[in-house]
Amino acid sequence: MHCPFCQNPETKVVDTRINEDGHSIRRRRECLKCGRRFTTVETTMLLVQKRSGNVEPFDRNKVVNGVRKACQGRPIDEDQLKMLGQRVEEDLRSRGLATVKSDEVGKAILKPLRDLDEVAYMRFASVYQNFENLQDFQHAIDELNASKAKELNGVH
Repeated sequence: MHCPFCQNPETKVVDTRINEDGHSIRRRRECLKCGRRFTTVETTMLLVQKRSGNVEPFDRNKVVNGVRKACQGRPIDEDQLKMLGQRVEEDLRSRGLATVKSDEVGKAILKPLRDLDEVAYMRFASVYQNFENLQDFQHAIDELNASKAKELNGVH
């Protein structure tokens, strides 16, 4: 780590703390040459491998924007969408992988979206899972009803 003031590569860590998000570390550093202090933030990078094979950094805003379309006209506010994006990111990070496939991101969206709003869930699932006919919708509705019945009976 180079000092931002004098560019000296020799610095020492004075203090280390985990940020509130739980996914980054804040470090206070001191330059061994000029003695000035500065802060750095270290994060792990979560990458998404697209169907094309390209790899790009995970972007929570892309999740929120994709889900926002499915939630149009539904009683869902921006804070709920942001919380959904956070839940998806936490789920993916908890897997301990540096790279996840884009279809895993889609799958990670389905459960929290179902919990948030069933109509938005059906809209998102119909696009994400490429529904082709009414039977696809009916099958998804049957699965949704079956999982709700299990939850009501205390079975997960």
